[in-house]
Amino acid sequence: MKAMIFAAGLGTRLRPLTDTMPKALVPVCGQPLLHHVMERLTLAGFDDFVVNVHHFPEAIISYLTEAEMLPGRKIAVSDERDFLRETGGGIRYARPLLEGDGFLVHNVDILSDADFGWFRSAVPADALAALLVSERQTKRYLLFAPDTMRLMGWTNIETGEVRSPYAGLEPSKCKMLAYSGIQWVSGSIFGVFDKEKAGDRFPILDFYLSVCDRYPIYGLCPEKGLRLMDVGKIATLDEAGDFLTSLQ
Repeated sequence: MKAMIFAAGLGTRLRPLTDTMPKALVPVCGQPLLHHVMERLTLAGFDDFVVNVHHFPEAIISYLTEAEMLPGRKIAVSDERDFLRETGGGIRYARPLLEGDGFLVHNVDILSDADFGWFRSAVPADALAALLVSERQTKRYLLFAPDTMRLMGWTNIETGEVRSPYAGLEPSKCKMLAYSGIQWVSGSIFGVFDKEKAGDRFPILDFYLSVCDRYPIYGLCPEKGLRLMDVGKIATLDEAGDFLTSLQ
C-alpha cells in the first residue's frame, strides 16, 4: 500500500530547533518524527512511501538514504526545494509517484493510535477523499452531514467564521469533528485537480471545502475514539515521548 508523508513544512512552531533541522527530523524518544510515522505505517502494511521535502531537503534525503529500512519497503522523494507547494499542491506535484488506486496521506508531526486497517476498509467506494476525524476539543472543526458524514464545511467556533459551498450552512445542524492530519485519497483526485483548475500551491482542505458540494468527501470517526498528538510545538516534545511510550 502507498502512503505520502508531508515532510516539507518549515516547522515554524518548533523554532529554534527548526532553524537548523527540518521538522521531520526533530527527535522524540531518540528517533526523528519521520521514523515514528513510517514505523507505524509499515506495521500497518504500508510499504510504498512518498516523502515530500523543502526545508533542509538534503538532511531528509540523507536520512531516508542512510537509515536502516525494512526489506521490501520502497521510498521515493518528491522534491519541492524550488518552492513550498502546501498540502494540496504537494499532492498534485507528486502525481507521477502517487497515481494508482489510492493512497494514504499523513502529516509528519502527527502521532496517533489510529487503526489504519479499519480506516482503509471504512472508506466509501465513491469517496474522492476520506478524512480521519475525532471528537476532541479545538477551535476549528470540519462540518459533516449527520446522516451521510459527507463534508459540508468548516467553522472556527471562536470567531464564528464559517466556510462552505452551501449557502447559509448552520454548524449547529452539522456533525462537528476535528481533523487528524490523516486522510485517504482516491487516485481520481488528479483528474479532479485538472478539471477544477487547481493551482500549483494550495492547501488540500481549502480545495476540499471548495468542491465538497460536487464531489463526495467523507469524515470517518473511529467508534473507539482516537488518541492523537500534534507534535507541532516545543512544549509538546516531552509530552510526545510519554505519548509514544503509552502506545507500546
